[in-house]
Amino acid sequence: MKNNPRVLNAWCLYDWANSVHSLVIVSSIFPVYFSATALNEAGGPVIDFLGFSVKNTVLFSYAVSVSFLIVALLSPFSTAIADYSGQKKAFMKFFCYLGSVSCGLLYFFTRETTTFAVFCFVLSLIGWSGSIVFYNSYLPEIATEDRFDRVSARGFSMGYVGSVLLLVFNLTMLLFPQWYGGLSGGQASRISFLTVSLWWIGFAQIPFRLLPDPVRPDRPQGDNRWLFNGFRELKKVFREVQHHKLLKRFLVAFFIYNMGVQTVMYIATIFGSDELKLPSQSLIVTILLIQLVAIAGASFFARLSERVGNIYALMVAVFIWIGICTGAYYLTTEYQFYALATVVGLVMGGVQSLSRSTYSKLIPETTHDTASYFSFYDVTEKMSIVLGTAVYGLIEQVTGSMRNSILALLVLFVAGLLLLWRIPSQKVYGVRLQSS
Repeated sequence: MKNNPRVLNAWCLYDWANSVHSLVIVSSIFPVYFSATALNEAGGPVIDFLGFSVKNTVLFSYAVSVSFLIVALLSPFSTAIADYSGQKKAFMKFFCYLGSVSCGLLYFFTRETTTFAVFCFVLSLIGWSGSIVFYNSYLPEIATEDRFDRVSARGFSMGYVGSVLLLVFNLTMLLFPQWYGGLSGGQASRISFLTVSLWWIGFAQIPFRLLPDPVRPDRPQGDNRWLFNGFRELKKVFREVQHHKLLKRFLVAFFIYNMGVQTVMYIATIFGSDELKLPSQSLIVTILLIQLVAIAGASFFARLSERVGNIYALMVAVFIWIGICTGAYYLTTEYQFYALATVVGLVMGGVQSLSRSTYSKLIPETTHDTASYFSFYDVTEKMSIVLGTAVYGLIEQVTGSMRNSILALLVLFVAGLLLLWRIPSQKVYGVRLQSS
């Protein structure tokens, strides 16, 4: 039965569980610790990684790119196999445990173990993003269409609240080490990585227990060729996607504007540290500010979509992102950085939650292959991260300036806005967008 409050709350709680990875590992403490630790013997930022000399900030960007490239390759096959075998929750658990354990191993990150830490970081991203595709695919199974926007927004909001609570605790270790027996900054950071692992695994048990097991499709008795038939399932869903015109248009638009959104989210802290020379405490407090504003932002854009439709609400968010990139190019002071971060927080949650709920409305209402359908959304998202972060890192490496990379992001948002313009916006619930 859909719209069961207990199930919906459990689903949202996985956002609460896994979002600490996005905040602590990707956006705040780990990037700062990485910049301060991944140094050569002379204390410089150009380090040796697998025989290549590379600047640590560029290595961080490339690590993100490689992680999501791997996920983009794995996701279609794992989701198709999960749909065919009825093992969606098992796949979600596997990726969850892979990511959370990898976070725990970052406790051993020192200058001497930088290569090991990069691999752990990559695996944590694979586990995190790999579990998200199965998590997202539950939305159309547990909620009716009129609840998609608000439930999606509530999930992101709970994720922001949960991650903020853990970050505040971790900040007390960094800012008030005397409370914990005089921890050094490095020790406090490494313990933070361990807390992410425990938080993620612990709270994930609730959705794992309460989310319904997927309906097992009727298959020939004794047919256990999950891998082979999973590929056939993927081929079938791919053919179906080809016949949904608006679904294809949305995926193209999402791919373009999401390249900009995700790249900003993954490199904002590095930009503040390397380009503006902001202290680590200021950067982490800024990330905390972004999360708090994002809670209100997700709710605001969910309500806006009810008034003007999903696509128009997304266009408003993307237009604001264009202004963010323009402002970032001319950014010079710490207070300007704080002001821009506030605006980023406002649209960050909104564009993510609306993108997820919009896609849920565009997939066929009667399909049981939700994981396979969401794998196309996931691949689009991950490939946009791969290309966005790779282009950002490449432009910085070639030109020596992050500001030139920001101009590339500006172009992406403009193109994404124009592509969204080609899609009609749904204003009335209960009347699905015609996708073909």
